[in-house]
Amino acid sequence: MAEAALERLREAIIMGELTPGTPLRLEDLARRLGMSISPIREALRQLEALGLAEHLPHHGAKVMLLDVEELRELFSIRLALEGMALRRAAELFTSADADAARSHLDAYDEARRRGDIRDAVRAHGSFHFALYEAARSAWLLRLIRPAWDSCERYRPVLLANGALQDRHEELDVELIEACSAPDSQRAAKALPDPPQLLTAISAVELPGAPIF
Repeated sequence: MAEAALERLREAIIMGELTPGTPLRLEDLARRLGMSISPIREALRQLEALGLAEHLPHHGAKVMLLDVEELRELFSIRLALEGMALRRAAELFTSADADAARSHLDAYDEARRRGDIRDAVRAHGSFHFALYEAARSAWLLRLIRPAWDSCERYRPVLLANGALQDRHEELDVELIEACSAPDSQRAAKALPDPPQLLTAISAVELPGAPIF
């Protein structure tokens, strides 16, 4: 139950249904999810560990605010960790890994075409983690996940920028081809460019997110 609560709350934060600064009250969330307070309390602890929520003394938990400087730091961390994972994945990549990644990328493309942002976000995450799982390193996955989830809160807004997402999807295809080659350096270089992405984010108004 705690895992189910965590996944539902995590997705609600990423999708912007629980906006930055929203109080996370145990009783309210328990009613919303139809669960008892115990699994909700454990889920909130996990959200704090993922950097999606914070606990304030005498006030309880709330959704973390968004901050552009923190995002810059997160992308730097992600690039280092994901580049390491991709180089290792390319060395170990199998045809089964390629098939799994391509199926998720096809699902992402289909979700974008029909305008289903929730499914697009899910499929995009599944695609990237299919590549990272090919590195066969549980530690890398544990380290990448918190930074990934914190950055993903920007994904729904970025999906509205068609040109940016088309370019990103081209890079995703390059990731599969590089890993399948295999070419570890090419795979690491196919990661998105953080300055360009941050420029795009800065040009978009995020409802309910006072970050700029």
